[in-house]
Formats: sequence, structure tokens, C-alpha cells
Amino acid sequence: MTAPAHPVVFRPVIARLRAEGHEVQVTARDYAQTLALLQRLGIPHVAIGRHGGASRARKLLALFRRTASMRSHGRGGFDLSVAHGSNDLALAARSLGIPHVNMFDYEFAVQQHQIGCRLARRVMTPDAIPAERLTRFGVTPGKLRQYPGLKEEYYLADFTPDSAVLARLGVEPERFVVVVRPPPDVSLYHRKANLLFPQVLAALGQRDDVHAVVIPRTQAQRAYLRSLPYDSLIVPAGAVDAQSLIALADLVVSAGGTMNREAVALGTPVYTTYGGRLGGVDEALIHAGRLRPLIDPRAIELAKRHNPPGVTVRRDPQLLCDLIVGAAA
Repeated sequence: MTAPAHPVVFRPVIARLRAEGHEVQVTARDYAQTLALLQRLGIPHVAIGRHGGASRARKLLALFRRTASMRSHGRGGFDLSVAHGSNDLALAARSLGIPHVNMFDYEFAVQQHQIGCRLARRVMTPDAIPAERLTRFGVTPGKLRQYPGLKEEYYLADFTPDSAVLARLGVEPERFVVVVRPPPDVSLYHRKANLLFPQVLAALGQRDDVHAVVIPRTQAQRAYLRSLPYDSLIVPAGAVDAQSLIALADLVVSAGGTMNREAVALGTPVYTTYGGRLGGVDEALIHAGRLRPLIDPRAIELAKRHNPPGVTVRRDPQLLCDLIVGAAA
């Protein structure tokens, strides 16, 4: 687990693997809310290493250090390793002769995929990503397994929102409730500053008919957001039940990927302010009208949702389990 999305992605997979009699051990990187979410979800884990920050040199150093630690941990004997884009696990698994499964749903994280895909025995992606975009990473037809729909539709299949989440955050439900996610400003594939995002914060934060819950990725982002002079912004102190928040919100505005797709899966209107190259999943969602690009905050449309639909498509996580375990054969 190397990012906040991973605990929720793997939660139902881990439960099913254990129910089938497999032994599962979880390792995690100290980055953003990853460890806090694992704790909130009750997933036992071993914390190994931390994020290297925005510097390429520090990222590389962190990769080597975490790979060494993962290799030491893996000497206990494993039959399979699986991650959602973790290069250190891929490197450690290859050095120990352990088959590795590499999952991801954004194909243009080039440096990440050059390692993870080449070292993997199996690569798993949504079927919205054209297979030909993956060949430059050494993903042959025999290595690739694609699943229908969004990964979010699998881990939200058993989801029921917690209606108390708004009150815990001090949100006034009679206002327009907006969930906002900042850009991943320490990611190598998102180097250019997202100039639109501060404009979105200003546009929402100054409206007295809005409560905008901003979910930061890092402590630095949290400190910056709390310094802004906007009364309508709410910045949680730690990890939150983001899925319940999204399900109960009137709108999501996000510069990330997973939160966009969670909104789509939960039937909540969503704008993307992502500043990088769009991947196949977002291309398909935009084409279908389920995800809207935002280029001007003045274009934001607000409307109260009185009967949220909840999960729109429920997919069985057992399919993901079967694809993962099949790589050990």
C-alpha cells in the first residue's frame, strides 16, 4: 500500500483471499493518509519507508531504501506479491523470485510503469485502457489481464454511506456540499502546477451558501489550505470516510483520479481539474458524460441532490481475486 487509494482498493480483495484460506500480509508506505486509512479500516500492516517527496533524487533514494527493506521482509517466504503500482515491491519480488502482479488504472505514469510492468508476471488494468498503449512497457497479450468497469465499482460493491459523516465534519447540509481534492503535487506525472485549483478554492470558499470539504494529500497541503481566508472551506484534521462524504455531497471537484471515479461510481456529479494527460479511463468517462472537465470556476453548476442514487454499478471483487491468484499458477 503506497497511496491513500490502496487500502480501500484492496480491502475486499484481502477479505476474500483470507476467506479462501490464503495468508495475506500487508506492507505500507508512510504517505498522506495511507497508514491512517489502514488503521481506520482495521487492516493489520507493517509500515516500511516513506515517500521521497517531490525531488527525483530523493524519490530514487527512497525507492532503493524501501526496496531493500521490502526484500528483507520478503525473505520469510511468499508465493505471490501484488500492488497497485508499487515499484519497490516489484523490485523486491523479482530479486526474491516471487511472481508479481502489477495493477493500475492510469497508463501515462511512464517511469513507474517502465519498472513495474516489465518486472510483473501479470498486469491488471481496466478494459478502458487501450492495450496498445501498454506495449512500450513490455506488456504482452499473455501478461495483460483487463477487467470491465472501474476499480471503484468493485471495492464499493458492498458500500453503504455513513450519514453521520457530515455532522462530524461540521458541514451544514442545507448548504451546497462540495468535496474538493487537490492535485497530486508530489507525483512525477503531475509536474506542472495546477493553476486552476486555487481559483476553484476561491470561488467556493467565498460563498456563504457552500460548505466545501477539502481533503488534502499531505500535511503541507493541509497547512496551506488552513491558511486561506475562506470561511466556507472545511479542512479535516486527518483521514476521513471520503466515500461516505462523496455519496452525500452535491458535487465533487477533484484534481486526482480515484476520487473522480468514486464520484462516478456513487452517482455524484463531478468535475475534473486534472492538469496532466488524460488516461483511457477518464477519456471514456468524459465521452460518456459521467465526468466533466473544468477549465473555468465560473462554469461550476451547483444543485442540491435530495435523493442520491448511491452505488450505480456493483461489481463482484471476486473477479479481481481470481485474476490476482491466477498469476501464481
